[in-house]
Amino acid sequence: MPRAADPEGLRPEQLEVWASLATLMQRLPAALDAQLQRDSGVTHFEHGVLHALDSAPERTLRMSTLAGYAGSTLSRLSRAATRLQGKGWMRRSTDPTDGRFTLAHLTDEGHEQVARATPGHQALVGRLVFDALTERQVRQLGDISRRLVDAAGDAPVWRPPGSTATDPGAGDAT
Repeated sequence: MPRAADPEGLRPEQLEVWASLATLMQRLPAALDAQLQRDSGVTHFEHGVLHALDSAPERTLRMSTLAGYAGSTLSRLSRAATRLQGKGWMRRSTDPTDGRFTLAHLTDEGHEQVARATPGHQALVGRLVFDALTERQVRQLGDISRRLVDAAGDAPVWRPPGSTATDPGAGDAT
């Protein structure tokens, strides 16, 4: 895997790629947040929390697992959960198998919220991310993204049900 060999900093081609990636990491979340807030009254973070719960068995996850999927602290997730509970979209309970953990449950109203919000959200993701790429580039983006996620930390990674994604670093991104 190529690394920055120059102890003085990034090589010019690396700096150019980093500038594009950093810009994408700023613009994409802002665009996703704006659409979801305008159309559905939730942030991208909140929608991700609801969507992960909607995809989970029995629409339930431990808060610690959900925080890992969301790349969030438990404190941030707890504040979002309080907002989502206030809207009737989720609830929390003590894990009956281990009282040290709290479970997050998606309510029927939360499931309906996900169903309402997802089509517009996916349409925007399609337009902003996938419409500009070939099928080969989509596969490469998936491989590269998984490698970068793996390099950035070891928290559990949410995968859609039925995902065929390979482990980070397993595929060839060239």
